[in-house]
Amino acid sequence: MAPRIAEHAADAVAQITDGSTVLIGGFGNAGQPMELIDALLECGATGLTVVNNNAGQADAGLALLIKERRVKKVICSFPRQSDSWHFDEAYRAGELELELVPQGNLAERIRAAGAGIGGFFTPTGYGTMLAEGKETREIDGVGYVFETPIKADFALIKALRADTFGNLVYRKTARNFGPVMATASSNAIVQVDEIVPVGQIDPETVVTPGIYVDTVVAIESGPTPALAPKKK
Repeated sequence: MAPRIAEHAADAVAQITDGSTVLIGGFGNAGQPMELIDALLECGATGLTVVNNNAGQADAGLALLIKERRVKKVICSFPRQSDSWHFDEAYRAGELELELVPQGNLAERIRAAGAGIGGFFTPTGYGTMLAEGKETREIDGVGYVFETPIKADFALIKALRADTFGNLVYRKTARNFGPVMATASSNAIVQVDEIVPVGQIDPETVVTPGIYVDTVVAIESGPTPALAPKKK
């Protein structure tokens, strides 16, 4: 079935409700669906669990959701950097829960959810605080820790182009977490630069098949948001 074509970003995210778990694509600014995040901020949903590579930057995107206390928990691999002041403030105030996950484990936990895998053993994190409370096992003399899938109610993804069946192509490294997040969510919402008729995308270049895409919205790509100066 073809995905729903939304008229604008607010329409695309209107179905996201309080308490939802939301996967948000992007590696820093690359591939981050800024317009969808801004629309989510406007729609009013709160108590969100957000899964992202980091915990927001400066005063844009995910950082603003955290600033407005709309996020109750962040699952990420890289929460702190020089401009993560909104995360720092909320976390230190005890108003934001953090689950720290090594980056490779994060990607694989999301992929496992999309692939229907019940979990996997990995050596990453074994013998550290990140393995506390988790099942461990020694395999061929190497210690492993068991990691569970990360499933989500929604995914917000940025791609370069979609056809009317929802098949997606990405722009270079901007694809990062997008493909696995699309498969691991019940509702994948995708912003693209353009939507083209079926047949105008070479099937050999399709990265995310339309079967994983639920909503598509075309948003003209603007300049990458400038990062604010370090907060004093």
